[in-house]
Amino acid sequence: MPSIADGSASPSRQAATMSANEGKGEAIRQELAKMANTRAGGTYIPPARLRAMMAEAQSSDPGSVEYQRMNWDALKKSITGLVNKVAIENIKFIIPELFGGANLIRGRGLFCRSIMKAQSQSLPFTPVFAALASVVNTKLPMIGELLVNRLVNQFRRSFKRNDKVVCHATSMFIAHLVNQRVVHEILALEILVLLLEKPTDDSVEIAVGFMREVGAFLAEEAPKANNSIFDRFRAVLYEGNVSKRVQYMIEVLSQVRRERFKDNPRVLEALDLVEEDDQITHEIGLDDEVKIEETLNVFRADPDFLENEERYKEIKAEILGDDSSGSSDSGSESDDESEAENGEAADQERVEIQDRTETNLINLRRTIYLTIMSSAAFEEAVHKLMKLSIPEGQESELCNMVVECCSQERTFSKFYGLIGERMCKLNRVWSEGFEMCFRNYYDSIHRYETNRLRNIARFFGWIIAADGISWACFSVVHMTEEDTTSSSRIFIKILMQEMKERLGMKALIERFKEPTMQESFENMMPKNDPKSTRFSINFFTSIGVPQLTDGMREHLKVVREEALAKAQLDEESSSDSSLSSSSSSSYLSDSSRSYTRSPSPRRRRQRSYSRSYSPESRRRERSHSRSYSPEPRRRERSYSRSYSPAPRRRERSYSRSYSPEPRRRERSRSRSYSPSPRKRRSYSPSCSPSPRKRRSYSRSISRSRSLSDSRSRSRSRTRTPSPPAKRRRPARDAFSPERSPSPKRSKRSPTP
Repeated sequence: MPSIADGSASPSRQAATMSANEGKGEAIRQELAKMANTRAGGTYIPPARLRAMMAEAQSSDPGSVEYQRMNWDALKKSITGLVNKVAIENIKFIIPELFGGANLIRGRGLFCRSIMKAQSQSLPFTPVFAALASVVNTKLPMIGELLVNRLVNQFRRSFKRNDKVVCHATSMFIAHLVNQRVVHEILALEILVLLLEKPTDDSVEIAVGFMREVGAFLAEEAPKANNSIFDRFRAVLYEGNVSKRVQYMIEVLSQVRRERFKDNPRVLEALDLVEEDDQITHEIGLDDEVKIEETLNVFRADPDFLENEERYKEIKAEILGDDSSGSSDSGSESDDESEAENGEAADQERVEIQDRTETNLINLRRTIYLTIMSSAAFEEAVHKLMKLSIPEGQESELCNMVVECCSQERTFSKFYGLIGERMCKLNRVWSEGFEMCFRNYYDSIHRYETNRLRNIARFFGWIIAADGISWACFSVVHMTEEDTTSSSRIFIKILMQEMKERLGMKALIERFKEPTMQESFENMMPKNDPKSTRFSINFFTSIGVPQLTDGMREHLKVVREEALAKAQLDEESSSDSSLSSSSSSSYLSDSSRSYTRSPSPRRRRQRSYSRSYSPESRRRERSHSRSYSPEPRRRERSYSRSYSPAPRRRERSYSRSYSPEPRRRERSRSRSYSPSPRKRRSYSPSCSPSPRKRRSYSRSISRSRSLSDSRSRSRSRTRTPSPPAKRRRPARDAFSPERSPSPKRSKRSPTP
């Protein structure tokens, strides 16, 4: 029974397995088709699954579009990885792997793009990439020609766009291809003529760098053309249309030529991989029409994919077969050498791990110090310092040692200032190093004594005035009371005085007022806080450069005017609110008015007003009386007011006499005041005491007008004198210079 069951079940099990495999294959094909329609190859696929998918696609249809797309992605990854991994030590192993693991004919566009991108991102490895390109060019000249065409096109575009970085990288790659004889030297001469035809700082700088790389080759292969190029450099130097830094670069290039380019050989021994008989040189001019074939960078289905793959296998066998004969003899020797090199490298790494005393750094500082002290002139010192083998990443130590040596002197010596200026204008590395030193020394300047502080400040003032470092370094200076110390203020003071002495006041002010540099000076000349602005104004005025504060003074003036305007607006709004509140609560009782007129035969008119307010009766009375007198051509007008408040009663009237009552507060508006029985206050120059503390105000104004031939108008004010008393405190009258003594406080009977 079991055997029968097994025999009957086996066909169904096989059918199920076949259907599952077919479903799985269909899913893989669908995913491959989806990837073929995308530009970047779709999402990430693990390597194991990718290999399974490629095996499945190859077994089903090796020439399908899906398989070609996957093969293209693998080709791109392989070429990019090998190009990025190449170095002097492993280039002999990378080249066979590159030919054997990738179809360079199909991926020649990918190879050119990868090697150009890698070279632009790592310029020190340019000789290595040029050696790799020369080896590939001997086997596949079409790739070398395509690479040169693309480099020429890229140089043209970058030169027209004034893209200094790309132009410099491209010219350096072309120079090393000329050294490797991949391209003819006529291209190098055309580039030099173009760069020096209309010299600018950037073009001459690129030409100097290009000549340093290709000068040794031109001196041997085209000496006459090389001499003419250096004559043009000399003419540019004598014309003086370029900056000092570029002039120094031309002088250094002349010195390198006199030394026969010993630091810039044509080809390093480790990178001389091609025999002269095998070299293929492309004669391409700068003005020739070039084909860059951008379509080779993207995937395109090949209908003859299988035939082309078989053809490349034959080419690969031929290339690697030629190389294998030469490499088989030296296989054991290379293995021994590699083992020895690995052992030495391991020993060096072990020593570096154990050495934690910074012995190398101390020795480097000692060497720099002795080099500076043994030099008679600054040119000799700079020349010796440039010849020192300074490890990569420790360039700042040289800048620090120059500043430290300067600070140790008893007084500032321009010897160090000239050294720093020359170094900054020779190479941008030293300029950036001194900028970093400025930031570090400004942050820690409080640790130095006064003499060292003075020398450091004068050194940086010298190189800043000489444009050795950028003026943007002033962005670290925050000229506020909180962010500065006495040492930092002294440092800035001495630095500014040195710059003023070197440049002059006019040039110094113009440099500080450049619109493009205002962002770097906003912390040094703050305008966000009036307190900091005033502090900065006082500081720069005290150190002798008040012209720098013009902008801050104008800004502070505008801020003050805005503050005053705002205060006036606030005061007006508050006064309006108080007036509105008082007017709303003033009149609460009824009011009545009576007008009486009595004409007189005389031409004299007299007008009087009397008012009385009685809060208890909640009534307001107002009477107006007018009388005319026949006095000729005379008009008299008088007003009188009196306030006689009673207990729980307020009365206001206009009269000449005042009769105070006990416990009554009477107020009248006049120029003579008599204090109340309980409390006495005086508001005018003439004050008279009363028996009780009483405050009264009386005001009498008479106005007369005479209508004679000479028409005049007079206004007089009279005062009611108070009883004499002892003078206490004088007061000032607004209308008359007369003064009366202020009475003492005493208890007296009220005056009638």
